[in-house]
Amino acid sequence: MEPRPFRVLAALLVSSVGFCPAASHAYALDDQFDCQARPHAFITKLIDDKYIESNPMRVDKNSVNAFRPVHGSDMTVFGFRVYAVLGYEPDDGMFKKGRGQALAGPLYGVVLSAPSESVETRVRAAGSTAKVHSVIPLLLTAVICTD
Repeated sequence: MEPRPFRVLAALLVSSVGFCPAASHAYALDDQFDCQARPHAFITKLIDDKYIESNPMRVDKNSVNAFRPVHGSDMTVFGFRVYAVLGYEPDDGMFKKGRGQALAGPLYGVVLSAPSESVETRVRAAGSTAKVHSVIPLLLTAVICTD
C-alpha cells in the first residue's frame, strides 16, 4: 500500500511556502537610517501606520521622547528587533519637553534588542552614518540619527 495521501499533503505544503501572508514579515526601517529624514516625519509615519503608540512611554531630561511599539507590531532595523523608537525636534509640539535642558538639534532613532558590536557591524556594512550607543551591554543598543 502506497502512502499517497501523505505525499500529496507534503507536496501541497512545500508548494505553498511562498504564499505566507505579508503580515508575517517584519517592517524593516533600514532605509530611514540614511539619516536624511526629519524626526517629525519619521515618528508621524510610524504612529499613522499603527506601529508605535502616539504618546511617548518616557521623556528624558533632554526631551528625547521614547515611543513604545504597538502590541503585535513587528519592526526591525538592520535585521534586529525594535524595542523602542526615539525622537525629538526643537519647537515641535509633537514632542513633549523634559525637565532639563533640551537638545539643540533634531534626533531620531531606535533602541534594538541586540549587542552594540553586532549592531555597529551591520550599520557600517549598510553605509549608514547613524551613531551606535550601548544602552544595556549585550542586550539593548540605540541607533541614532542627528543633524
